[in-house]
Amino acid sequence: MTIPKQLLSIGVPQRAKGYPAVSRSMAMGRRGMVASGHTLASAAGISVLAGGGNAVDAAIAMAGVLGVVQPMMSGVGGDTFIVLHHGPTRQIWALNGSGIAPYAATREYLLERGHATMPPRGMLAPGTPGAVDAMAVALERWGSGRYTLARLLEPAIHHAEEGFPVTEKVAQWTEESAPLLARYPSSAKVFLPQGRPPAPGEVLYQKDLAQTLRAIATGGREEFYRGQIARAVAAYMREHDGLITERELAEHRCDVYQPLVTTYRGVEVHGTAPPSQGAILLEMLNLLEDFDLAPLGAGSAAVIHLVVEAKKLAFADRLAYLGDPRFVKNPLDVLLSKPYAARRRREISQRRATAETPAGALAEVAGDTTYLCTGDAEGTLVSYITSLSNAFGCAEIVEGTGILLNNRVGRGFTLEENHPNVLAPGKRTMHTLMCFLACRDGVPLLAWGTPGGDGQAQWCAQALTNLVDFGMGLQEAVDAPRWLSHPGTDPVNLPAPFELRVEASVPEATRAALAVLGHRVTPQAGFGGGMQAVLLDRATGILHGASDPRVDGCAIGL
Repeated sequence: MTIPKQLLSIGVPQRAKGYPAVSRSMAMGRRGMVASGHTLASAAGISVLAGGGNAVDAAIAMAGVLGVVQPMMSGVGGDTFIVLHHGPTRQIWALNGSGIAPYAATREYLLERGHATMPPRGMLAPGTPGAVDAMAVALERWGSGRYTLARLLEPAIHHAEEGFPVTEKVAQWTEESAPLLARYPSSAKVFLPQGRPPAPGEVLYQKDLAQTLRAIATGGREEFYRGQIARAVAAYMREHDGLITERELAEHRCDVYQPLVTTYRGVEVHGTAPPSQGAILLEMLNLLEDFDLAPLGAGSAAVIHLVVEAKKLAFADRLAYLGDPRFVKNPLDVLLSKPYAARRRREISQRRATAETPAGALAEVAGDTTYLCTGDAEGTLVSYITSLSNAFGCAEIVEGTGILLNNRVGRGFTLEENHPNVLAPGKRTMHTLMCFLACRDGVPLLAWGTPGGDGQAQWCAQALTNLVDFGMGLQEAVDAPRWLSHPGTDPVNLPAPFELRVEASVPEATRAALAVLGHRVTPQAGFGGGMQAVLLDRATGILHGASDPRVDGCAIGL
């Protein structure tokens, strides 16, 4: 398939007809580019690039800072996935930095203790954290060699020790979680100083976390997984009914592999493999490729309808077939094949929405995650996503360490017997975390991603079709009105029909046309993602950056 003409100038600012003006100009640079959901993280990244580091070095510094200044979203107690193009070797890699369920975590163990569902918070909720190992492995394999982990963690240590001014969104997220945090004295002491969440502009200090980051800076991954930090985490677990022990921490290793890949109108799209849900986006693109979207118009009801219907089929397949590949056989060779997409595509009607999918309801709808991306002059492009899962993860700080552990086990697994994602000792839950890299003829083109649970695949598909099919500029593609499709909540008539939640910027006429097609259209309230994107214009060598106005943050070029 030929590359659309508009893709040859992808990233050039232009406006799709009827769309609002972009929120800001794209950032541009010749030596480097960073984009993240917080200005302090972007500042740390661009400083590393200016100091001679590469895009991987910058990404690690940014991830460290984000774990401090957006503590509800990520940190050393979380998980990380990466997809990158390494410029010096011209190779594309993926990294899975997710951890296992504790060896004592069995379905029977929880049922015997009265848990009908997975406990979402507290010390039964975390999986083994993989974020620190992901940093160490990425730096060792693809870093410039000019920066040590200790040096890259300096900005994070500074913001934890000296404090940082809380932004409006961080203040809002903390206030929303205040009743939850108040349940755990170790967390309330940090995030509810003076008995309340910090107001915008107040300084938040995390002294214990600063000490932990210093220990990691000095001792590296060994200190976190086998040293005093590991012993402190295991001891706190024992005292608070948790199940992670020193064994799970000592045995943790991230996986480095060749990412999944498909093509969409001549663009190679690389994504994270199970237990990540990255396959969902790739299957959606396969399903959409045979529909000519461009003549239908950007943001039209016809386009939204087709992408929603493709999403329903891809999510149904994920729920039916995918799980931790060490426990479940994932038929990806079938699910991501073009012949399979051709057969599955016949289930999409261009005139009517499907009411439900055979695989049932989605496991997760929203999530608190942070995404960042970087690029450099050597052609390295990094797509990096890291998370605690829900806001503030398990919500309980490991006393004396400042570490918020994730709640990925409690949130991600099911107790449904024989389900591909049923809880099992040493198993990794399916992850909503996903990140993507697009290339053309093997040359890196675009790194992009967003937080948002099951919204991630949907919003990433919307951004890519905005770029490829409608020729939008990068910032315009990020700004464009979004929708989110998920099963509704109808306590009387179950299963409930899918809801199609749309942002206020979607025109009323489009909403009405979607309703005629059979979609249950409702307003999208609250979080609508936080997309970041870096694009390399290979015709000029200029790096372009875009940052989502829906969250704090910015893109900075060098």
